[in-house]
Amino acid sequence: MRVLIVEDEVALAEGLRDGLIADGHQVTLCHDGDEGFELARRSDVDVVILDIMLPGRNGYKVCRDLRAAAIMTPILMLTAKDGELDEAEALDTGADDFLSKPFSYVVLEARLRALGRRSSGPVGSVGGERLIGGDLVLDMGARRCWRGTTEITLTARELDLLAEIMRAAPNVVAKGDLLIRVWGQSFEGDPNVVEVYVGYLRRKVDVPFGRTSLQTVRGHGYRLDVDA
Repeated sequence: MRVLIVEDEVALAEGLRDGLIADGHQVTLCHDGDEGFELARRSDVDVVILDIMLPGRNGYKVCRDLRAAAIMTPILMLTAKDGELDEAEALDTGADDFLSKPFSYVVLEARLRALGRRSSGPVGSVGGERLIGGDLVLDMGARRCWRGTTEITLTARELDLLAEIMRAAPNVVAKGDLLIRVWGQSFEGDPNVVEVYVGYLRRKVDVPFGRTSLQTVRGHGYRLDVDA
């Protein structure tokens, strides 16, 4: 996996780099937000590890600017210890996952593997899985989404969440099942992150098109109603 680390704590950054290289990854390292943005924009990387507090642009702005430039490379953001507001803002700016400092290297490696799998599409699929719900189309091989003829830009996490809901349609998929399937067994954050991301999806795949297809079934979970 090709990993870009944007972290201004030199000892931490170099420790991560050395560990990832030892595990067989290709690593690019920088300590500045502006340089990190340019490397993420121009380089062919699979995952970005991005700190919040950086010289130049901070991590929030780097993440927001990358998403605004349609760079959808998965981003793992490093947040402050017990920084719930940091975590919320990280997700709001388009990050796919976050880890609070200090963190376990084993957990970080597991999160990176999960993000890398999402970025490259489902393992073993031939031509990629294609999910269709009315005029909503999700191509898991190409990692692209359309509503009718309009392409919708989704982050890796949003795309995987939508895929799980579409696979279950028209049935309801439980919030807990979504948390495990999309965020993984090792996720230690707030389980309400599922609700947050369903909200993100609605703002992208429903609201601009006047639809209400992503529905909450109170006490049960979420479903895709293609007739809504």
